[in-house]
Amino acid sequence: MRIANKVAAVTLLFWLMKIVATTLGETLGDFISMTLNLGYVVGISVTLVFFILILSVQLRVKKYIPAVYWIVIIATTTLGTEISDFIDRTLKTGYLAGSMVLLFGLLTSLFLWYKKYKNLEVYPIPERNKEFYYWTAILFSNSLGTAFGDFLSDNLGLGYMMGALVTGLIIVVVVALHYFTKINHVVLFWIAFVFTRPFGATFGDLLTKPLAKGGLDLGTLNASLVSLALMALMIIISQRKHSRELLF
Repeated sequence: MRIANKVAAVTLLFWLMKIVATTLGETLGDFISMTLNLGYVVGISVTLVFFILILSVQLRVKKYIPAVYWIVIIATTTLGTEISDFIDRTLKTGYLAGSMVLLFGLLTSLFLWYKKYKNLEVYPIPERNKEFYYWTAILFSNSLGTAFGDFLSDNLGLGYMMGALVTGLIIVVVVALHYFTKINHVVLFWIAFVFTRPFGATFGDLLTKPLAKGGLDLGTLNASLVSLALMALMIIISQRKHSRELLF
């Protein structure tokens, strides 16, 4: 009997798509708030409306649909960028304080999830109530990743390239711990999920920021279009893979 499920399985393809989605969220969020000069308040409003609309579709469907699922992920990364930048720059809390606020939100959402279900398993997710906890934790983790990525590159003076390398190294260590230790796989998942966001954020900044600031100066629009094209290709691959799995 096939297990009911509404979310993506955690595979290598999942992590590749997560990284591209976070990069897209960073560049697209910056395009809305900075390139279009709409500001962070308007940016949050626009991305929040989009997030609510696509999440309502995801909550209504009865099964995992790769295109819908990954558009929600993109929406959380874009909204997360706006939330983090609003806390850090508009409210003037700074990157470190902003990271602590968002970390508290993530830990609280995970605590409430665990208190209700006695586990933090991310696959399968068969029911709508549990899915609310799932998406809340994902939104906090993606918002945290933006703030922490900016903290590494700006406050610690690592620059965008070094920031991406540091967060990338952490991800590699987590993968090694998964294969060579007995550390709980759910704990490792959430650590990896959090750190793929700053990796995507710093990589997105590397693509878009001026050469004088250590970036490649592609611009937020061009970087978003490249990331969007990659994401669309990977969604097609994911859909075909999922369709083949349903046949067996």
